Parts: sequence; C-alpha cells; structure tokens
Amino acid sequence: MQWEHLTATDFAAAVRDTGLCILSMGVIEKHSEHLPLGTDFLNGHRLACLAAEKEPAVVFPPFYFGQIYEARCFPGTVTLKPTLLIELIQGVLDEIGRNGFRKVVLHNAHGGNNHLLPFLAQSTLWQERPYSLYYYGESLSGNKPEQWKALLETTNHGHACECETSISLANHPQLVKMERVPAQPADPLKRLAALPGNFSGISWYADYPDHYAGDARSATAEKGVALRQLLVDALAEFIAAVKADQVAPELNKEFFERTHFARTQHVSH
Repeated sequence: MQWEHLTATDFAAAVRDTGLCILSMGVIEKHSEHLPLGTDFLNGHRLACLAAEKEPAVVFPPFYFGQIYEARCFPGTVTLKPTLLIELIQGVLDEIGRNGFRKVVLHNAHGGNNHLLPFLAQSTLWQERPYSLYYYGESLSGNKPEQWKALLETTNHGHACECETSISLANHPQLVKMERVPAQPADPLKRLAALPGNFSGISWYADYPDHYAGDARSATAEKGVALRQLLVDALAEFIAAVKADQVAPELNKEFFERTHFARTQHVSH
C-alpha cells in the first residue's frame, strides 16, 4: 500500500493491520548518460511497493534525500547540508512513528547511503522512541547471488551498469536512453590505490569520475524483470521477518530501562 494513495480512514486501518512502514532511501544524481537522475528513488520505491503487495505493508512516498556529496560536481544532483540531512530523515522517521507505526524498515536503494543509514540505525539508542527501526541493506543480488549472476553477461557492476539499467528498463522504460549508453565499460581507475584500506569522501570519484561503473550495453527489460523479482522476493521475506519479530522491541525496552536506571543512579550519587 502506498501511503499517499490511502484516505485517512484507510491509512488508519493499514497502520492497524500491518504495523509496518517502509521508507525507501534513494537520491537524485547522475547515472551515466542513459539513466534518469531519479533512478535510485524511482527503482527503490517501485521495489518497495511490489514487496508490500506480496507482504502487506505501507510504503512511504518517494524519498530522495540521502548521502550523495560525491556527485555534487554533476548537473541535477540534489544534496543537503549533512546535519540538516540527518535531522530531516530523523524527523520523517519520527512522523512515521507518530502516525502509529511501531516498526519501520529503512530500505536502502542507493550505495552512497551505506554508511549513513547504519549510523541512523545506531542513533536510535540515543533517545527512546515508540518504534523499532530495522535497516535493510539490500545486497546487489537480493539473497540468491547465483541466480542473479546467471542472468547477467558482465561482471563489473555498481552504477548505471547492466543490472541497474535492466531494472530501470523493467520499471520505467520510457526514461531510459539506451542509445546514450557509453561505448566503453567503466572500470575503476584506482587513483587512490597507493592508500590500501583507506576510505575518503573522494574515493568513489577517484575510481569513477564520470559516475558510471560497469557496462550497460547488454541490459534488457527481460533481465530487469527477473532481477527485480529476486530483489522483491528478498525484501518481502525481510518484511515478513520484521513483522513477526518480538525480540528487537523487547531489547530496546530493556536497553532504555537500564539506561534510565544508570542515569538515576549517577544522579543519586
């Protein structure tokens, strides 16, 4: 169920019946020359909606604010000040909770969020809230890597590649411009290879200065449908597991009870 499509009465019923909301996290950024700027949030929201059809849940409206500072040098990218970004996402999560959901799934639809979203999940231990937050760090191949690999002709993936382009062709073919796919694949340039184990803000740009990683020339809508199904099935399984979970909420309660006790003991002394 899509949050924005429900009436207020139907929304209240959906909260009561499912208890779970999915916030799919994408961004607006360059995707080589052939995919739209909104690729991540468009695909992420679509995957979440399909998974919620399979395992009932409410999907938050398309969300496109995340970590994408490495693409600020390209036209069309939208970024927010880091502190504002964190406050915005936290505010949205709190509004989801205020509307009655006791479980929220952060669905990551953008690789650049891989550090941000786990941090937000850890930050839930700073202040007790009426909901439990679950981070779904979707792997590139869902939970069936061999099936995923068998569908593809290329081996290097990461951004606007064969798999992402194929899924885009399945989801919104009218937005994909296959005639603009670069003639050569984009392999990592390894310009920071002299710093093994290092991670810098400029690390992605060092490898992929054109914001393209892989080879999209063999992408097809047929592959996209099959790849998308693997992702939808994996996300639906995760949603079902979260809905059934009773451990995380109890642990959160226990943690904050101990935190409160420790604080009162410190004050009393």
